[in-house]
Amino acid sequence: MPPYLYIDGVIIKPLRFAALLVSVLLIGANAQAASESKWILSWSDEFNAKGGTSVDSQKWTAETGGNGWGNDELEYYTSSTRNARQEHGSLIIEAIHEPYVGADGLKRDYTSARLKTQHKFSQAYGRFEARIKMPQGKGMWPAFWLLGDDIDLVHWPNCGEIDIVENIGIEPSIIHGTIHGPGYSGAHGIGSSFTLPDSEPFSDDFHVFAVEWEPQEIRFYVDNHLYATRRPSDLPAGAKWVYDHPFFIILNLAVGGNWPGNPDETTRFPQKMLVDYVRVYRRR
Repeated sequence: MPPYLYIDGVIIKPLRFAALLVSVLLIGANAQAASESKWILSWSDEFNAKGGTSVDSQKWTAETGGNGWGNDELEYYTSSTRNARQEHGSLIIEAIHEPYVGADGLKRDYTSARLKTQHKFSQAYGRFEARIKMPQGKGMWPAFWLLGDDIDLVHWPNCGEIDIVENIGIEPSIIHGTIHGPGYSGAHGIGSSFTLPDSEPFSDDFHVFAVEWEPQEIRFYVDNHLYATRRPSDLPAGAKWVYDHPFFIILNLAVGGNWPGNPDETTRFPQKMLVDYVRVYRRR
């Protein structure tokens, strides 16, 4: 080894260079650790149960029904493991094209699943994330979202809604993140979209979708890329910022509806929404 090194015209002894390199690496590692340590895991589901089993009833409730859910959806949500089950370390929400008659007598041509943590887990503020592989095809409408846990008292949209991610089958490379509240709900929700490069469909692989929710700000991420930020200043004049109380989680795969349109002859069934995990963090 030569007695000295020349870097950008500066003479540095090898041992000193090695020490500087180690110092830089340690600073980088410590900065990354500090960034990661700002969040503490407060709730999660890794979906690692035995294949074919239903979701953990201590964490999730399966909502059932086929009333269109306010969107003219076509599916009947069931509690069957045919529509929601754990397999190979993931939750599978499966939409099936089949005739179905519910206990309420409603008839539908599709079944699927809608899972919620209401009355089991809710949290105000923090980071809510899930790693999801989307289904594909016209009429598919997967979503990972939050609702205010006071919905039974104040009703929607006064309770608030945070759509962490929605995807519709006619836009395979685009996802949407949206907030809904009094005066800015439904088609008037305040949202932004994110498009994968080179028209890559979200059904090709898993992606991490997240929001980081603070008292006066909600940030939307895809694969840790920040693509939208919402603040009270984004609301219509006189509208209320209703994101100041606990919200619960919903995962669902809708079929058809006013926004995605209905399946057609190009849509292949069954379709699956795969969820590797759902994790919720709070500030340290």
